[in-house]
Amino acid sequence: MDWHQIFATRNDGMKASEIRELLKLLDQPDIISFAGGIPDPDLFPAAAFQDAFSQALSADTQAAALQYSVSEGYGPLRDWIVKEMARLGIPCTRDNILITSGSQQALDYLGKLLLSPGDTALVGWPTYLGALGAFNAYEPRYDRLDPDTNRSAEDYAQAAGEGRVKFAYMSVDFANPTGKTLDGAMRERVIDLADALDIAVIEDAAYQSLRYEGEALAPVLAREIERKGNIDACRTLYCGSFSKTLAPGLRVGWVCGAQEVINQLVLLKQAADLHSSTINQMAIATVAEAQFDSHVAKIKSAYRARRDVMLAALAAKMPEGVTWTQPEGGMFIWLELPKHLNCADLLARSLQTERVAFVPGHAFFADGSGTNTMRLSFSRTDEKSIEEGIARLGRLITAAL
Repeated sequence: MDWHQIFATRNDGMKASEIRELLKLLDQPDIISFAGGIPDPDLFPAAAFQDAFSQALSADTQAAALQYSVSEGYGPLRDWIVKEMARLGIPCTRDNILITSGSQQALDYLGKLLLSPGDTALVGWPTYLGALGAFNAYEPRYDRLDPDTNRSAEDYAQAAGEGRVKFAYMSVDFANPTGKTLDGAMRERVIDLADALDIAVIEDAAYQSLRYEGEALAPVLAREIERKGNIDACRTLYCGSFSKTLAPGLRVGWVCGAQEVINQLVLLKQAADLHSSTINQMAIATVAEAQFDSHVAKIKSAYRARRDVMLAALAAKMPEGVTWTQPEGGMFIWLELPKHLNCADLLARSLQTERVAFVPGHAFFADGSGTNTMRLSFSRTDEKSIEEGIARLGRLITAAL
């Protein structure tokens, strides 16, 4: 049977994730991988989760842990998130929180909720590959979000053509893939632009807790609440996750936003998977309540050291003409090579000769540009391997030049 003839047209925009494919290389012991932006499993609070799951399965709570539950999410976990949001300057209630199966599910739901075919999503250039994958299924157009330029709302509206601009998506702290942070003035400009266009703002905060230096900046949603008085008057939707702080395998994230939007997302949740795993939510709530801050401090210390080693190695081993970002947190460093080099070709050569993996940067551009860029992740690799891997990569790039 020719299945393609009966697939929906939205499938034409769906592509395999280059990062998911590269993660398969982790099974090859001689590969030094800077490809997957994933936490180090040696830093997981495994013992705490073992106790938390045992507690969830005790006689008093096992029925709730193993039974169907409400779509909005486990109440005590939502209460913990409410307190965490307040610490970030985002006062809200349970009714402003929806638990999702990772923040990736939140992006899929928001794409489904907001995009009609031909509508425009404003995204970074480059932007998170997983966001493009989530939005592509809903057949949007993409335009470049430029909060640091004088591009007007009218310019964006005209570029949208017959469709309309629906939202601006961005990761404002230590963004995937660049590691860059949006400064306060640019965060304010995004709110101004969204108000002028009457669109939503999707604030991807997956790395917000992983700051290693510098002053913490108020989230976009916190800034909008300061302007408008309360969260239900705001257009910003904050997407959080426990994947980078506690454990990605449990797939627990959340959306925080105006209750009107949360209510609609709950309907999507009910149609898609009814609710996220209750026992996983219970375990996350227990561990977060007991040691979120202390555990985050532990992983920040480890990742900060690895970032510093990678930055020092890049300064020592990269040839002239290669530039890179200096992230204040997160998991990524972004390299830009001379224009005539193609990083997809370099990756193929690197895997053959140097046994070093990275992600070619074109995957993060909605138009496939940026062929001379690459993303390096330092979170999963020990310091000695980082030094060796960057030395090999510097040798490869020097030869290519």
